[in-house]
Amino acid sequence: MSFAALKAEVAAANIDLHRSGLVFLSFGNVSGVDRAAGVFAIKPSGVSYASLKADDIVVVSLEDETVVEGALRPSSDTATHRHLYRELPDVGGIVHTHSQHATAWAQAGRAIPPLGTTHADYFRGPVPMTRPLTDDEVEGEYERATGVVIMDTLRAAGRTSIDCPAILVASHGPFAWGDDAAAAVANAIALESIAAIAFETLALDPSAPEVSDTLLRRHHDRKHGPGATYGQPAANLRR
Repeated sequence: MSFAALKAEVAAANIDLHRSGLVFLSFGNVSGVDRAAGVFAIKPSGVSYASLKADDIVVVSLEDETVVEGALRPSSDTATHRHLYRELPDVGGIVHTHSQHATAWAQAGRAIPPLGTTHADYFRGPVPMTRPLTDDEVEGEYERATGVVIMDTLRAAGRTSIDCPAILVASHGPFAWGDDAAAAVANAIALESIAAIAFETLALDPSAPEVSDTLLRRHHDRKHGPGATYGQPAANLRR
């Protein structure tokens, strides 16, 4: 089986992530999943975005994390991506960055509060913060444990991959996801903007109130709810 299309999609998403300014050097990664084939494709570890090609992308088994196609070592975050794909069946792409503002919130150990409608357009509540990993988790299967703590946090907060398209991992940085690799990159970009706006808002007024629940839900639902009115119907986009 050829995975050329999946590898090309994931390579393009990684390059778009680099162009967005959310990653530097070889930090960060994007992956995309083919659930029918039981695989996901991910950026190789330590490879520069400037030299990244579709042939460099590594295809990994969802079942046991073995490399199915590719000559390079996959991202060190591969086990985290795999765990999230297995636990979030609606997700088609995942992004990890160390983007400046979102990572600052993660290092401060603070969830990002919903302060306005920009936030509400993407998140139906705060951007959650995980608990710190224990020493045993860090010294053991660290990357898988990162995926586990992400899922524990989402479940404890009653959140879904739709109303919460990203999370902050304590002392680490953000993970974002979406319908495919490109959508995951878009959500990572949105998260960084939300993190920056929240930081500046609280710098101006540390007691700035959260957006009302009514306004938060209105903005989120008009973009993501069953009667969403944002954007164009698919039929119009095909013209």
